[in-house]
Order: sequence, then C-alpha cells, then structure tokens
Amino acid sequence: MLNKLHIFLGATVADAAARPLHWVYDEKKLKSYLKNKKEVAFLKSNKCPFYSINTGEVSGYNDVGQVMFKTLINVKDQKTLINNFKKNIIKNFGPGSNYWKNLKFRKKYKKIKWKKPIKGPWIHQNIMETIKNIKLKKKFTGGKKVNESDGFCATLPYYLQNQSLNKSKLIIKTIANKKLSEQFALAKFEIINFADQKHKDPVNSFLKKYKNNNYFKDVIENILKVKKEKNNPHTFVVKKFGKACSYPGTFNGSIHAIITSTNFKSAINKTIKAGGCNCSRANFVGAYFAALKGINGIPKEWISKTRPAKNILRYIS
Repeated sequence: MLNKLHIFLGATVADAAARPLHWVYDEKKLKSYLKNKKEVAFLKSNKCPFYSINTGEVSGYNDVGQVMFKTLINVKDQKTLINNFKKNIIKNFGPGSNYWKNLKFRKKYKKIKWKKPIKGPWIHQNIMETIKNIKLKKKFTGGKKVNESDGFCATLPYYLQNQSLNKSKLIIKTIANKKLSEQFALAKFEIINFADQKHKDPVNSFLKKYKNNNYFKDVIENILKVKKEKNNPHTFVVKKFGKACSYPGTFNGSIHAIITSTNFKSAINKTIKAGGCNCSRANFVGAYFAALKGINGIPKEWISKTRPAKNILRYIS
C-alpha cells in the first residue's frame, strides 16, 4: 500500500469534476453553460473549446500525476524511480500516444480560425519540452518556457510517500524546471501537509513557519494579497489574479477557494464556476480538502464518476 493516497484521489476527483469546463475563458459562454445547472461538476457534454475527452477522464495536469502513481507502485529507490518515470512519460505522452497524435491538429488549427475542440487529450508545453529533453539526455528535463502546475501534479503522489521537500525538487525539475514552478509547488505541498496534520488554519500555519524565509518570499506575498480579497466573490478574485494556467495566478485562485470554503464539494464547485484553467486549480484544492477532511470528505458519487479512481482505491489502505 502507498501512503496518503486519498489526498491524490482528492486531486484526481477534483480534476475530473472540472474537466468538461476546462479552459472556458469566454464569460458569456461560461454563464450560458452554467445556467439552470443544479450540478456543475461532471457535465455530461464537453464545453472545453480546445479539446474533448469523455466525462470522468482527467486533464493533462492530473494525468502526469497518474503516470507518477503507476511508476511508484513498483519502484522504491529514487534513481530508478526517476528513470522509470521518464520512460513512462514518453510512453504516455510521447510519439504513438493520443497526446502526441493531436499535436498535428493543433498545428493545423493555428493556421485557421479555431472552430471546434480536437478529439482526444491535450499535451502541455512542459510535457512537450520534457520529452525533448529526455531524448537529449539532459540532467533536468523539465520545461522552461512556462510557469504552470505540471510539476506539482507530477510530484504529488511521490511527495505523499516521503514528505521531503528536497527530494521532491528533483521530481518537479523532471517536468518543470523553473524556479517559480518549484517554489509554488513546494508551498502547495507544505500547505497540504498542514491540512493533513489537521491544523486549524493550514494556510496561516504556512505563513507563520515561513514568514522570514527568503525562498518562499514571493509565495508569502501572494498569499497576503489573496487574504485581503477574502470577502470578495471567488469569480471576481480569480479574474483579478488571472484565470490562466500560470503561477502565481493559478495558486492565488486556489488559495482563495481554500480560505473561503468549508468542504471539498463547495470548494470545487466554486473553482469550476470561476472558469479558465479550473483543472490546475482543482488539483491543489481537491488535494487540500482530501487532506483536511479525509477520504470521507470526497463525495462518493464523484469518486464513482472518476475513471482513474478505481485504480487508486486499490492501493488505499
């Protein structure tokens, strides 16, 4: 059995719940999709304008975590783990995979007006760079062009097994080799850890522990900015800090959902309704509330709708 996998399950369920509305930036369209909907999670029809996969499947963010989870099952030492993880990244996302096949459609769509989503999954910039750098045999293979959540999502199952920030850095750099991506990923792990330890206010515990820590200076500043917006509507705050995939916006939106919610379902629902890159935010928010509330805090009906959940449940003690 693997440690604390209910937390990864929380991230997975949250991602799947948000996925049908992933990357909807047009506010008028988003409002029309949500109109008269009692349940906004797990919409039956895809509304993402860029790619279309079946409801219950996860985005590329969580899927890289699934690759790490499957790698962890059979590997103990870190060196072998990283080597096997790289091989599995290429197998899951590289040439021959559905992710890779869809690249040709994206190139085609760049030349014409984007009219409809491509059928199948969407490979992220960090993953494309990682595959290239693995083939070039670089020491750290992670992408350097964007500051997004792939490193956090890839490393989450690993971190839950050892809770070492230093060891986790090596995994993050395998997927996302930029300082900002590393800093915010590690901050997420610490906040999740405080939630798992049942601190009354895990975000505040992070602020207290690292208030004089230069490494987390940017993270601290961003959390304080979000706390000032606590009483404002979530959708307004997400728009203010940025609905796209990049740090610090994706982190800030997640923190606001965390500090203004009391349970998994309400936090993910507001994350979905805020639009944009809701999946990147949902992975952190879902992991946080699973850590805070335990596996029973994740709605059972949502777990049953999440395709990768069954395999994760097999390894939860």
